[in-house]
Amino acid sequence: DGIAPPQRMLFPPEKISVSWRRSRSVGAGLRNLGKTCFLNSVLQCLTYTPPLANYLLSGEHSQSCEYLVWRAYCFQERHLLEDCFLSSLASKALYPLHSLGIGEHFCYGRQEDAHEFLCCTVAAMQTACLNGSSHLDTSLQATTVIHQIFGGFLRSRVTCLSCQAVSESYKGFLNIPLEIEAASSVPGTLEQFVRPKLPDGDNCYKCSKCEKMVPVSKRFSIHRAPKVLTIALKRFADFTSGKISKHVSYPEYLDLRTYMSQPVGEPVLYSLYAVLVHRGASGHAGHYFCFTKASNGRWYEMNDALVELRNMKTVLSQQVYLLFYVR
Repeated sequence: DGIAPPQRMLFPPEKISVSWRRSRSVGAGLRNLGKTCFLNSVLQCLTYTPPLANYLLSGEHSQSCEYLVWRAYCFQERHLLEDCFLSSLASKALYPLHSLGIGEHFCYGRQEDAHEFLCCTVAAMQTACLNGSSHLDTSLQATTVIHQIFGGFLRSRVTCLSCQAVSESYKGFLNIPLEIEAASSVPGTLEQFVRPKLPDGDNCYKCSKCEKMVPVSKRFSIHRAPKVLTIALKRFADFTSGKISKHVSYPEYLDLRTYMSQPVGEPVLYSLYAVLVHRGASGHAGHYFCFTKASNGRWYEMNDALVELRNMKTVLSQQVYLLFYVR
């Protein structure tokens, strides 16, 4: 498909199961220790990610754990085993944030961004899978358990508008941020994401065939779809952190086929299993909470220590920030 195959696999793909291996009742909430709602909500969404939970509950990580390298894994596994499935009481994150190996700038008592924390957490687990090595080729890095769960590949296609020559490149991703200013639904944001971008005055490229700077069109498409699709709706301005508070609808079931590099073929179907919500006027203030689908098939609102049963209508009516779908 244009991407070189790996010489070996770091984790056997057949060991990854996207369906729950065992049905359990919903787990405990997490106490807020001082503006830690960003951490609590992200942690709960990861807890109810079936392939990640199956892997951690299998004990395979524990058997090879080197604590100083695998801290993000240890934290997630501890929550799954002790706080979530073995306790009905709201628990608290006992480890200092800086000790998790997730990001030195995160701290208690300060408003943090849930999407940034999610990115740092998943990236920390991916780095752990690589034993801290960053020199491995892209194809090999894509064979870790984390990349095989959360990761996919985007294709960038650049077309010279002078001679129509085409250049393609591929980039791995662990989540997809989507613009929402010009769309009112997730399918609409995806259509906008894969729509060709035409020249805007600065969009020039040196064409190897024309041998000069020429205007080009650029188009992204999803080249390899992940097992778990994480979508971030870009609600916050980069510098002012002002919020776009419009409602963006999102489906319970999502077909990615239209947005793939090969848009014709069998459906690429996903089912919603978690949504993370921000309530507030800006990224510098407000509150995060989430809704998750437990292994028993029921939906729950997880608002720090509060865990309450909710229906699908409530789940789909939120001003959502992060969406989690499983293949």
